[in-house]
Amino acid sequence: MSIVRSASISPLDPASAEPYYRQIYERVRGAIASGVLRPGDRIPSARGLATELGLARGTVETAYSLLSAEGYIQARGQAGTVVAPGLDLRSPVAEPRRDSRTPTDSFRADSVLPFQMGLPALDAFPRKIWARLGARSIRALQPSGMAHPAVFGMPALRAEIAAYLQVSRGIDCSPSQIFVTSGYRHTLHLICHALLQAGDGVWVETPGFPPTRELLGHMDIAAIAVPVDREGMVVSEAIERAPGARAAVVTPAHQSPLCVSLSLPRRLALLDWAASNHAWIIEDDYDGEYRYVSRPLPALKSLDRDGRVLYAGTFSKVLFPSLRLAYLVVPEAQIDRFEQIALAFAGGSPELTQTIVTAFIKEGHFARHIQRMRKLYAERREATAAGLESVLGDHLRIDAQPGGMHLILRLLDGRSDRQLAARMRVEGLYAEALTNWTPDRDGAPALLLNFTNIDSLATAEKLAKRILNLI
Repeated sequence: MSIVRSASISPLDPASAEPYYRQIYERVRGAIASGVLRPGDRIPSARGLATELGLARGTVETAYSLLSAEGYIQARGQAGTVVAPGLDLRSPVAEPRRDSRTPTDSFRADSVLPFQMGLPALDAFPRKIWARLGARSIRALQPSGMAHPAVFGMPALRAEIAAYLQVSRGIDCSPSQIFVTSGYRHTLHLICHALLQAGDGVWVETPGFPPTRELLGHMDIAAIAVPVDREGMVVSEAIERAPGARAAVVTPAHQSPLCVSLSLPRRLALLDWAASNHAWIIEDDYDGEYRYVSRPLPALKSLDRDGRVLYAGTFSKVLFPSLRLAYLVVPEAQIDRFEQIALAFAGGSPELTQTIVTAFIKEGHFARHIQRMRKLYAERREATAAGLESVLGDHLRIDAQPGGMHLILRLLDGRSDRQLAARMRVEGLYAEALTNWTPDRDGAPALLLNFTNIDSLATAEKLAKRILNLI
């Protein structure tokens, strides 16, 4: 077995937009594909290569973990790490997908990892109640319920959602204004088809939820980045940059991801702009129920007097994501238009799922569950923040937030949030890099960590020690 020196690996480019771990991965893989590294050849150890390149050992280990997972290399303990002996180099190695994303860009991962974004407290969900309602709904299933589901949503569910929104979010709407969808992407897709067209400009928050920009881009709609400060979207700057935009996508209750609330003066300015320019406001109220310093703020839609706000809600954060159930409240004047588009593009959500959710709301379980989760999340947020600060306080600062379901950990030593998040993912810990939530991937480095499934201070401290080993 020959030992290959690091000189066989082309040098790294410090000016490249790609993180170092990705450059190492590409270079080792390229050396294998070109035959410079052959099956059975021993490659430099992670410690040795890190020392020679002047990088953190974790950076090299992240690259090696990716290569190992794809079958290019094998770790053999004290014998070192070698190119996989069974690798057939006679067949061309598949060209990697050219993609600027890093492992932390997976915003809808199927796994359940510590700190996983977008997940409610799955351990605290009332599964027994849900199972009872589900069994009852199945027993009551009639042939009519086995046909195609209602495209706009079941009338009973639409009525329950309308009643809930009136009480909890201050939104005066009728069931006919509510369209049940399969999630936020489906909701936004429906809005774009109904009200926008290719070439239109839409204000989006930056930092902001990346799938919004991605979906608009796929529909040839220009996403116009608007900065966010302590009072939410800077509406005055948005008007200066693109006064003729056709719509604005905002998260007023808890800005995604900074968790600040859109101030009342800016809410009114946004509504004035929309009314004056016949533009639309898309209010993404993804977790407005969870505010810990006071009662939840009324929805922006509750202030709408000109019919310019479309309110997007979801059951993913208050129940669980695999339901694939969300809803959209449209202005009264737009009901016919949305019915036409829904008939053309939508298939309807499963009726059995809608039936269970309807019973869950109607019998009071939904309201009680939200109240319990609001109290539980306040406790878990405090415990998680305390545990992380006790171990990692020299390396980060946690933002003070009035609500939401995740923490923002500001890195104090200037290290890359994308590289640290990638190392965490390799080690079975979920994190998202804040710089991935901006179009040009700049700004202060920070990690986004969900706290809803961290059950105690001891658990938080234990996980924090695992993070410390990666820093």
